[in-house]
Amino acid sequence: MNLSPKDTVDSHPEPRPQGAGGAAGLTDPKVGWIGLGRMGMELAQRLLAAGLDVAVWNRTAAKAQPLVERGARAVETPADLAACDVVVTMVSASDVLEEVTLGEKGLFAGSGSAPAVLIDSSTVSAQASQRVRERAASRDCALVAAPVSGNPKVARAGRLSVVTSGPRAAYELVLPVLELFGESVTYVGEGERSRLVKICHNLLLGVTTQVLAETLVLAERGGVRRSAYLDFLNHSVMGSVFSRYKTPALVNLDYTPTFTSHLLRKDLELGLDEGRQLDVPLPVVSLVHQLVTQLSTSELADADFAALLTQQARAAGVELEPEDVDVSDCL
Repeated sequence: MNLSPKDTVDSHPEPRPQGAGGAAGLTDPKVGWIGLGRMGMELAQRLLAAGLDVAVWNRTAAKAQPLVERGARAVETPADLAACDVVVTMVSASDVLEEVTLGEKGLFAGSGSAPAVLIDSSTVSAQASQRVRERAASRDCALVAAPVSGNPKVARAGRLSVVTSGPRAAYELVLPVLELFGESVTYVGEGERSRLVKICHNLLLGVTTQVLAETLVLAERGGVRRSAYLDFLNHSVMGSVFSRYKTPALVNLDYTPTFTSHLLRKDLELGLDEGRQLDVPLPVVSLVHQLVTQLSTSELADADFAALLTQQARAAGVELEPEDVDVSDCL
């Protein structure tokens, strides 16, 4: 199986045709997985459930044990995954991605074999991704950037969305693997374009959550229960998959983390940096960044970012209480 990142590809951004299926893709690939956080664990389990041969590495080795019990193989270093056909990385930050790929014990350490394709599903800077892409290309490995939209529960329900960019031939090759992640895979072109799409997505995530918090507090101050307001919103044209699956957290103040304010702050800062580089003003995002920074330095820093609701209520002098209502997240 040989695939060069220099292969001629169609660089025009376009969504994956429905039913593409990946007929030209890999058959029974050996997959390596780096990064077993909440999302990485869920997606690696999906690959195992589909019958793929999966080897895993995580900084905290004990986290791999549940996957080993389901048939995965644990390895000692990322470099030990170099002989896999495909390796997927899902890590927390740009410097971590560079460490697990370019570091002394990274995927591309030494001069031995390398996977045909590296799929990176982390939300990282385009600059870090480009450095990894260049090293991968020097080892005849194509990088497909494939960040995802959703949280671990969305992943468990098979509802994740994936946005991809990189060589079209490499994308087609690993499409059968990517389709196991969730319900949609969109190809947006060459290079780091999917990084920009995911960052734009997370800017919208932050702004939307803050507006939800503000309107919820306004309605509550006026005597409207959060559950009632969200019931109306979720059945209106303004409702969304996001507003519905966040409803239980917002109604019952359950801030069990799916995505913390630290991570949202990092993504907002990536977006503001992109805005500066591309000369695009982002005034609303800038304001939300200040509010998320405030949350990330409070006692709610390690809670779910939905805690923006409590922060907003405090600013308005509103005391929130869990409503203890059994509401569906529609997943």
